[in-house]
Amino acid sequence: MENLQAFSVFKVSIFVLVFSICFASPSLAADAPPVSKEAICKFTPDPSFCNYVLPNQTSNVYEFWRYAAQKSLSQSRKFLNLVDKYLKLHSTLSKTAVLALQDCQFLAGLNIDFLASSLETLNTTKYQTLSSLKTDDVQTLLSAILTNQQTCLDGIQATASSWSVKRGLSVPLSNDTSLYSVSLALFTKAWVPKTNKKGRKLLDETDQQIIDTNDVLVRDKVTVSQDGSGNFTTINDAVEAAPDNSAPSKGYFLIYIKAGVYEEYVTIDKKKKYLMMIGDGINQTVVTGNRSVKGGNWTTFRSATFAVVGQGFVAVNMTFRNTAGAENGQAVAVRNGADLSTFYRCSFEGYQDTLYTHNQRQFYRECDIYGTVDFIFGNAAVVFQNCNMYPRLPMRKQFNAITAQGRTDPNQNTGISIHNCTIRAADDLASSDGSTKTYLGRPWKAYSRTVYMQSFVDSLIDEEGWHEWDGNFALKTLDYEEYDNTGPGSQTTGRVSWDGYHVIKASDASNFTVSNFLLGDDWLPQTGVPFSGGLY
Repeated sequence: MENLQAFSVFKVSIFVLVFSICFASPSLAADAPPVSKEAICKFTPDPSFCNYVLPNQTSNVYEFWRYAAQKSLSQSRKFLNLVDKYLKLHSTLSKTAVLALQDCQFLAGLNIDFLASSLETLNTTKYQTLSSLKTDDVQTLLSAILTNQQTCLDGIQATASSWSVKRGLSVPLSNDTSLYSVSLALFTKAWVPKTNKKGRKLLDETDQQIIDTNDVLVRDKVTVSQDGSGNFTTINDAVEAAPDNSAPSKGYFLIYIKAGVYEEYVTIDKKKKYLMMIGDGINQTVVTGNRSVKGGNWTTFRSATFAVVGQGFVAVNMTFRNTAGAENGQAVAVRNGADLSTFYRCSFEGYQDTLYTHNQRQFYRECDIYGTVDFIFGNAAVVFQNCNMYPRLPMRKQFNAITAQGRTDPNQNTGISIHNCTIRAADDLASSDGSTKTYLGRPWKAYSRTVYMQSFVDSLIDEEGWHEWDGNFALKTLDYEEYDNTGPGSQTTGRVSWDGYHVIKASDASNFTVSNFLLGDDWLPQTGVPFSGGLY
């Protein structure tokens, strides 16, 4: 209770993360010049596919985008129907194959939602001004669609030994991915300005000041307590009680979770929007599970102890664990795909793949993250600020990689930005024989993007800093950057010589800071019951 009251005194703040995607508002002229599909396709990653898929006519970039987006929506629905067809054959498939298909089913449903939302936004603007916030929203959705598609493909490929990948899924997956890439590229060309917003400061000047909104508004509140003194004894029951598709103007549904170890797998569905969880503190309120890829034949996506998709999620003063251990491979503690989500003073504990930043925009502040191989991974626009990264002791002959960022397309507005954080060895690694090498990250996908800035890097980080994924893969297309870090492991003179690695200047680093403006009313409800008004 004291923790909750202290938190209510601390005026809850909502953070806006901007990851090289904060732009001024473009003005779209009604008399947009006509262009041939051959000319516009030059701006896409695969011009030949773009020429194949676009209609053989002269139009303008905005109408070409609408055509590509509408076709993408149609193909997403067809792909979902195809997955549903295969799931009807579940009795002939292995558990892992069924789980991979269920992942694809879920992700295809998200893609349909994201494409429909993007089209709705653009269909109501025509060639009028599209605000920078709406531009960012749509680019985020179109980027997430590609992430969802890649996640589906990764799951199918991972289960290839138990069933045939060629059974009608790999070809539509590939073609649809190319189509989504065209849609994202055309949107970027049409609506996203080339220059970033001016006048933004670096972390050590203004971005350490949290934007204070004075009051967080709460529509309802419930308590979870294992001793029966609250409204519910399990977290899942409390989540189930939250309203579906809550409007931001109604305020947050607040779940206060009393101290205890909660052995349950929690999922915050896409319909459970603007849900806030507050615990009694790190290592006091603990959510724990032990699903893993090797130990239980789960997909990485399904191994999460705690999974969140609902927009606007906030967690405070909680610990999330996956106890499967280093020997059981991928084992996720938290999978976060919730847009505009915030984790504050939380701990994420696991080994390989601890924190899966799956997609959308996310912010983590004053959190602790423990793991071994790729323990912060995924393809989101994610900012870590004032956090602690603790590499642990991995399996024998393994090395540690803190990050494995998964951007697959150059137009995605995603990446990992690590600000003012501390990188130190966890106790088991610190007391080991020193033979384990630890790196800042490695490129999981072709356009992997990660920046460390103004952080303390201890001596456990190898002088090369970064590790390859597979030979020369992605070394020219990745974007790895360091700026103004301190500590014995921060020296850059011995770093890798890859084309995609850079030591950057302050002017470049400003692209990776937390934004200095709020991202609209849809992140923070502005009317209702004030959170700081003594709820308990």
